[in-house]
Amino acid sequence: MRDLRIGVVGVGMMGADHAERVARRISGARLVAVSDPDMDRAGALAATFGDVRAIDDPLALIGDADVDAVVIASPGFAHAEQLTACLEHAKPVLCEKPLTMDAESSLRVVEAEHKLGKQLIQVGFMRRFDPEYAALKELLDSGELGRTLLLHNVHRNRTVPATFRSEMIVRDSLVHEVDVARWLFGAEITRITVHAPRPSGLVGEGVQDPQLAVFEMANGAMADVEVFVNCQVGYEVRCEAVGEKGNATIGLGVDVLTRRAGHWGGVVPDDFRVRFGLAYDLELQRWVDAVAKGTIDGPAAWDGYAAAAVCTAGVRSLQEGRPVEVEMVPRSEVLG
Repeated sequence: MRDLRIGVVGVGMMGADHAERVARRISGARLVAVSDPDMDRAGALAATFGDVRAIDDPLALIGDADVDAVVIASPGFAHAEQLTACLEHAKPVLCEKPLTMDAESSLRVVEAEHKLGKQLIQVGFMRRFDPEYAALKELLDSGELGRTLLLHNVHRNRTVPATFRSEMIVRDSLVHEVDVARWLFGAEITRITVHAPRPSGLVGEGVQDPQLAVFEMANGAMADVEVFVNCQVGYEVRCEAVGEKGNATIGLGVDVLTRRAGHWGGVVPDDFRVRFGLAYDLELQRWVDAVAKGTIDGPAAWDGYAAAAVCTAGVRSLQEGRPVEVEMVPRSEVLG
């Protein structure tokens, strides 16, 4: 079989990283095109790979006959239109989070895909592919720790651009923990409260950073998340699951622990590409392998909708300063 010909839409930090990954590290795939509103950036990136085209219109890339599958790494506000185009052209697509910017448009995407009778959309919740998260999931599912009762999460970035506002912290950062909680518990989030403690003095006027979120799960369990996207230290992601018979923690960075001159420690990575590089590699490889078989191998459009519904409620909670019920259409009504 020939290699899967992939086009990447959006070549900022994430899209450029995916383009490099497809071109150099993923077997059974070939990067053939990239698209970005900044054609200088798209052209420069395409030139680094040789036989790769830069296409100015993302919808043209999606409809191009020489593109078999698409990776969407554009800003979230563009996802709904681009996903719809992928469905219209029956192109398998790996879409970076969020699926779309709100629950209503995400639900429309889920319904449109369902009408086709085939799953074409996989959502880029790459933590499910991270070896530490996968091991934690296996441990919890084994029952060795009894029922999982609580989940504690920390999600910190060194810095983010000044354009990264309070609502984006919910939709673009917290959304990862939304998916993690749903996945590890195997249950939906029914209520979310986003607290806004005293903000850091190092962020822009009006930006609520850090934030503290509390999820209430359909099975009675709970999860909390600290999100601090301007923590100044580095990229830190940790997760502790508390069960009836024990607990387990990942993300401590203890795989390389140094002791010298009366001190001990390790390294805090600068950004997500270091911490989750292997997870992205595994995610892309498994997606390519699944597309070759006519399926997906990871979070589906429904998972993207569920996360969008939680984040929509989370933004309301942040704005109104109160718990907000998560409004979701029952899965059975949409997918049967």
